[in-house]
Amino acid sequence: MLLLQRGNHYLCSQNYMGLFSLKEKLSAYSFSIVKFFKSTDFSKAILLGIAGTLPIVLGINLDHFEIGLSICFGALWCAPSNTNGYYRHNKIGILLATLLIVIVSFIGGYFDFKSWYLLPLLGLVTFAIAYISVFGFRASLISFSGLLALVLSFAYETKELELWEHCAWIAVGGLWYLLLVIIWHYINPRAQTEEILSETYALTADYLQTRGKLIDPKNNHKKLRSVLAKKQNDLIEHHEALREILLQSRKDSGQSNYQNKRLLVFIQLIEMLEIAMANPVEYDKMASFFQQNPKYVDSFQALIFEIAEQLRVISSLEKKSGENSHPRSLHSLLKNVQREITLLKEEKEESFTHFLMLQNLFEYQEKQYEKLKKIKWLLGDPELSESDYIDKETAKQFLPQQDYSASLLLRNFNFGSPIFKHSLRLAVITIIGYGLGSFLEFQNPYWILLTIIVIMRPSYGLTKKRTKERIAGTLIGAFLATGIVFFISHPYVFGALGITSLVMAFSLVQKNYRISAVFITLSVIFIYGILRPDILTVIQYRIFDTVFGAALSFMAILWLWPSWSFSKIEESVIKSLTANRVFLERIISFYEKKGSIPIEYNMARKQAFNETSNLSSAFQGMAQEPSSKQKKFEKTYELVVLSHRFLSSLSSLSGYIQNHSTTEASTNFKNTAGLIVENLHQVILQLQDKNHLTNTSSNDREMTFKTLLPQLDHDDTKNMMTERHYQEAHLIREQLQWLFSLSQNMIKLSKEW
Repeated sequence: MLLLQRGNHYLCSQNYMGLFSLKEKLSAYSFSIVKFFKSTDFSKAILLGIAGTLPIVLGINLDHFEIGLSICFGALWCAPSNTNGYYRHNKIGILLATLLIVIVSFIGGYFDFKSWYLLPLLGLVTFAIAYISVFGFRASLISFSGLLALVLSFAYETKELELWEHCAWIAVGGLWYLLLVIIWHYINPRAQTEEILSETYALTADYLQTRGKLIDPKNNHKKLRSVLAKKQNDLIEHHEALREILLQSRKDSGQSNYQNKRLLVFIQLIEMLEIAMANPVEYDKMASFFQQNPKYVDSFQALIFEIAEQLRVISSLEKKSGENSHPRSLHSLLKNVQREITLLKEEKEESFTHFLMLQNLFEYQEKQYEKLKKIKWLLGDPELSESDYIDKETAKQFLPQQDYSASLLLRNFNFGSPIFKHSLRLAVITIIGYGLGSFLEFQNPYWILLTIIVIMRPSYGLTKKRTKERIAGTLIGAFLATGIVFFISHPYVFGALGITSLVMAFSLVQKNYRISAVFITLSVIFIYGILRPDILTVIQYRIFDTVFGAALSFMAILWLWPSWSFSKIEESVIKSLTANRVFLERIISFYEKKGSIPIEYNMARKQAFNETSNLSSAFQGMAQEPSSKQKKFEKTYELVVLSHRFLSSLSSLSGYIQNHSTTEASTNFKNTAGLIVENLHQVILQLQDKNHLTNTSSNDREMTFKTLLPQLDHDDTKNMMTERHYQEAHLIREQLQWLFSLSQNMIKLSKEW
């Protein structure tokens, strides 16, 4: 009977836990839905829906349908240029996109590309529009607007309007969309900044949590490092977006309290990433100690996870004050870890080096706690003096720079440029796609071209991914549309469904392309359903044209001047190592001279993080390519890992010397650090010239290093130095040894690469 009661109690308990878990999942799901509908992506899609539908509705009511449709086209085609970033750049981007689509629409309407002899002209125009992308990401969006206008310009023929009138109303459509963007910005000017900041809090929290999991030697470290690299890349992308928004806005608007405080918050988040990357000693030593002492794993993880959780709380709060987080629980976790470390020091003399390792790791978490408190304080809208703000001239130096000179077009006009090859590839496959579509008498050959320009990207991996997602989304959308048209045939319902699907498609295009493709297919089918009664035939051709266009895109990226990552990965490795070497030189200089942190130091840190992130992205692109094209894959992977570990160790050095009062740099420090810099220089030379020979052998370098950096004896140094000085000496020595070991491994790999 007792066993039965216990069994019932256990089942009830399990059911309760299951219900509790389900409730949490539903709550998280509902929160993500609410967050999506409040996002800037959704608000942009709503603006696009208004910009596209209102002119058509007014045009129908005023008996000027073609004018309304032309205005609608202008708004739709220039909308891709409205992306996250500096507001003024967005306005300029929309204006340039409007100018481009007017010119392209005139060309597309003036020339009848259905004539075979004009197909080369179609290819030439396509190349010219696509080649604009050499001027950067925003230029690529303007280019995409132009390609959309080109493809759809000869899909629609005006009956009442002259060509110049049609193009003029397209220009009005672009300006109409820009007006809506300006109005929305003045209604909610802080929406974009707050959203990206919120995402950055959450990403930083995820990064911290992953780092916390790495402490446990029982976890899969290889998998966690891969996750960590991906999250680091995402974080750096968000940092770049925030840097552009906050610094450019501050540059133009002057001393805005809101912008200045958010800029200070952003700086705390950058420093949290650097501190999170830091390790007091190499991974193997930490793993060995934690494996023998699991209680420290639990204590540190509890502390790190709580810091991450409080960042998530800040991310999810409507009013970003952080008041609903739990500072007391975090403070008690800090005290608990500190108490355990102190007990370790008092237990036995031989544990002193372990104590130093844990003490340094603990101090990193203390710094994270301080950064977290600073963020909460800044978000609480405190009164700040002029001295608290970042100097305007200093901040300008961190603005992202883009070369817009005409010489960039000439420098990229060769097969060494991925954009040149992509533009040429796109031009050729556009000619082939439209030519085959016309020859085989497809119902809508321009759908093939539309699929090609949407799917095809300069890289194989992204094109392959988009091909799969586009086909899957089209099939799902066609299946859903087929089910709907069996029960509904009213044109007004089709119109409402088409507009709703279009809004959802544009709001999801950056977050989930597959689902976005589903809604794109639905919107096209429902809009055609208003114009044509044979909607099932429309669905059939939509599927066939999409699959055909996707197949052409995939074959083009595979066979037409492919741009494989292995041919460019070496350049990314060299840039990353060069940036790491410069950052190390700045750290050495600062450690020697002390004083305030120079701007060159922070610039070098930014560059090192960005180039390491670029290297990870390049390697991920390589990993997505066919195995036959993954040349030197294992060696490349090892170099990427070593580069990440090197930057992690640099972050440890950087974090320590910035946040502690350090002793005078010894001659041994200068000489050993110089050996590491020289090793990196040798690696770079070896990668640039395979026949390059290093000046000294690996064994000679190791002997020299050991001679210059002798082991510290705790018994001898305990009476000469304070505990803080010994802690400094221990960390600096350990990091120099680790950096030298990594650089030695890099030299060996570069010779085999």
